[in-house]
Amino acid sequence: METDVIIVGAGPTGLMLAGELRLGGVRVVVTERLPEPTGQSRGLGFTARAMEVFDQRGLLPRFGQGDTLETSPLGHFGGVQFDYTVLEGAHFGARGIPQSKTEAVLEEWATDLGADIRRGWEFLALAEDADGVEITLGTPEGEQRLRAAYLVGCDGGHSAVRKAAGFDFPGTPATRGMYLADVVGCDLKPRFLGERLPNGMVMAAPLGEGVDRIIVCEHGAPAGDRGETPDFAEVAEAWRRITGEDIGDGTAEWVSSFTDATRQVTEYRRGRVLLAGDAAHIHLPAGGQGLSTGVQDAANLGWKLAAVVQGWAPSGLLDTYHGERHAAGERLLMNTRAQGLIFLGGEESDPLRELLTELIAYDDVKRHLAGIVSGLDTRYDVGDGDHPLLGRCIGHRALSGAAGRTSTTELLHAGQGVLLDLADDAGLRGAAAGWKDRVVTVTAAPEAAADAAALDGTAAVLVRPDGYVVWTSADAEDLQTALRRWFGSPGPDADGVTA
Repeated sequence: METDVIIVGAGPTGLMLAGELRLGGVRVVVTERLPEPTGQSRGLGFTARAMEVFDQRGLLPRFGQGDTLETSPLGHFGGVQFDYTVLEGAHFGARGIPQSKTEAVLEEWATDLGADIRRGWEFLALAEDADGVEITLGTPEGEQRLRAAYLVGCDGGHSAVRKAAGFDFPGTPATRGMYLADVVGCDLKPRFLGERLPNGMVMAAPLGEGVDRIIVCEHGAPAGDRGETPDFAEVAEAWRRITGEDIGDGTAEWVSSFTDATRQVTEYRRGRVLLAGDAAHIHLPAGGQGLSTGVQDAANLGWKLAAVVQGWAPSGLLDTYHGERHAAGERLLMNTRAQGLIFLGGEESDPLRELLTELIAYDDVKRHLAGIVSGLDTRYDVGDGDHPLLGRCIGHRALSGAAGRTSTTELLHAGQGVLLDLADDAGLRGAAAGWKDRVVTVTAAPEAAADAAALDGTAAVLVRPDGYVVWTSADAEDLQTALRRWFGSPGPDADGVTA
């Protein structure tokens, strides 16, 4: 094998996955058909859960805004605004982070870790056998072949890997087409939440330095092709038909189109070929969820695939990638379709908008919707138990112990599992010693009252490398069962414990 894993696509999902695999000690090559980044940014931020993922890898300072990014407490669901902070830890997302910045941060991180990123290498075909996958690529030097144990398609909604591998991609076809553009010289009034008019919907948000981001959705316009690039004249004419305003004298830094097509592959893995991000699911853009879900796909898959390549993965571990992330993708598609019906529909959707406006006055409804869009409601089936943290991401929790101050996110920077010993229990620490090469054991206690309350009565928690809690108890035998389930058999040297 020339490498362990080939990733096709150097967007946020592919780059995040490359870094995760390198943390797991796996050789990885990322191929990207574009010779250089476009600098364009469909996304302008990411959700609370994606922000946690970046925090778990120590990446937040790389965004250039210190340890904490600017977040928006006010968000919306289908254009109906409400305060997301009614749910603890929730917000509508990190603001003012262009997708180009996110990609640059992730590329630098992955490269620093040793990922091999090859631009101008276009995927053409694949051939899979019992031992690996060989792909054919068009490169500046001509056709090349590259072989690896596994191939992951992170190459977007039109994924060539998905098509070549024969994945089924069912769903609903596009019913409406929309334009997105960054325009200059149009002197637009802000329409942050969009304005619904008889002929369609328009949005406008200032990006600074005279640039406005606009979205145009005209009722009755043909859905078109998700990937086509229209002329600015088409966008300006659609804007005029909806608003009566003439923006034709302006210019566009870039223009693209998209639709409300909603599709998801029936399986995230077929043998040695896997999919992540938009290659696995496409949907109406709403609240930065697409980029954020792809990042979460990568965080879920990376450590599991690395474990398989390194040889310590327990049976069935890689299959949990589909089991966990397909269900998360289904909720993504459900909520974006619902938002599209509410937000983009004409007069026929008015009763639905009115009903949602009434319901969203209730805090329980706010918490539910905030959890869906932020990703904070994600809970995996990790086994029996009724602890409220079980199957959920542990999030950022400040800790202190004999070794000093730390946090749950800091402990996850290296991409290993964490056994958090909250009761200073030597028996539990000893039980975990055989996994010290994969799980760091730390004795500490939460500093904040809210964190202490969340962990109240819990002797210890076992956290996967992606931040999800898979065990809470005080029983050493149960701990070892959980360690075997998620981290394989103990290593040959079981002496010593990481403090």
